[in-house]
Amino acid sequence: QVQLAESGGGLVQAGGSLRLSCAASGGTVSSYTMGWFRQAPGKERDVVAVISQRGGNTYYQDSVKGRFTISRDNTRNTVYLQMNSLKPEDTAVYYCAADPLNAIFILASQYDYWGQGTQVTVSS
Repeated sequence: QVQLAESGGGLVQAGGSLRLSCAASGGTVSSYTMGWFRQAPGKERDVVAVISQRGGNTYYQDSVKGRFTISRDNTRNTVYLQMNSLKPEDTAVYYCAADPLNAIFILASQYDYWGQGTQVTVSS
């Protein structure tokens, strides 16, 4: 089964940028629908962005449209989340998720595999 490892989180000022990476092992990202989720303290884990197996279809949560971009590099077996114009409300633990079905899933319960998460903190 695929294992996922996120990296790239950190502390950034409002208006700044970060790029999160999700490296896969034990499977190829091209065989999975890949999603980025985030969870703030006391809140549910919500979808941020999703990319289909072949990368032709994407989905973004309304609050990140125009600021975040999800992409995949099949040669590196990695999925990325480029986050620009960050806001304090983007502060959360960000998780990478994978599912072998080729569909745009937006619920956390629909994903079979998860990484350990990476903290993103945006200061005002």
